Amino acid sequence: MKYLIVGLGNIGVEYEDTRHNIGFKVLDAFAKASGAFFSTGRYASVAEVKFRGNPLVLIKPSTYMNLSGKAVGYWAAQEKIPPENILVIVDDLALPFATIRIRQSGSEGGHNGLKSITEVLGTQNYARLRFGIGNDFPKGRQADYVLGKWSFEELKRIQERTEVTTEAIYSFITDGIQRTMNS
Repeated sequence: MKYLIVGLGNIGVEYEDTRHNIGFKVLDAFAKASGAFFSTGRYASVAEVKFRGNPLVLIKPSTYMNLSGKAVGYWAAQEKIPPENILVIVDDLALPFATIRIRQSGSEGGHNGLKSITEVLGTQNYARLRFGIGNDFPKGRQADYVLGKWSFEELKRIQERTEVTTEAIYSFITDGIQRTMNS
C-alpha cells in the first residue's frame, strides 16, 4: 500500500522555526531518519521513501497553510492514495507543549490547514498526528504566538520528541491507525 505523509507549515525563511511549522520540522526529521531528500514538486516539496515494502510519499505543501488542501488533494490524486492512507502532521494549540496525539479522523479544531484539507478531500476521515505547541500567550495574541519562534530550550525538547513522532509514523504504516492510537 502507498501512503501520503504530510507535514503542515508555511514556506519562507520568516516562518522557519515557528510553532506553526512543526509539521515541516517533524517531516524533515522523519525524512532525515529515512535517508530521504526533498525536491521541489507541484504544490509541495516532495520526498519518497520505502518502509517495509510500502512506498511513502512525503510532502511539505508550498501553498501556505490556508491552502494546504490543494497540495494534499493533488498528491493524493496523483499517487492514487485514499484518505485512510493519509497522515497529516500538524501543530495544536489545545495540547500542552511537546504532547503528541494521533487520531484516525476528527474535526479541524479551528486549524485552517486541516480545514483546507477536509474541504478538498471532501472528508474528515484522514489521520492526524497533532504536536502540542501549548497556549502560553496573552488574550488576543494567538497569531503572534503561533507564528512566534521556538526558544532554545523548546527546540532541544522538539528534537527529542521527533524520535517519538518518527516511531508513530512507522507504526501508522505497519500497525495501522487503531494500534498506533492505542500505543
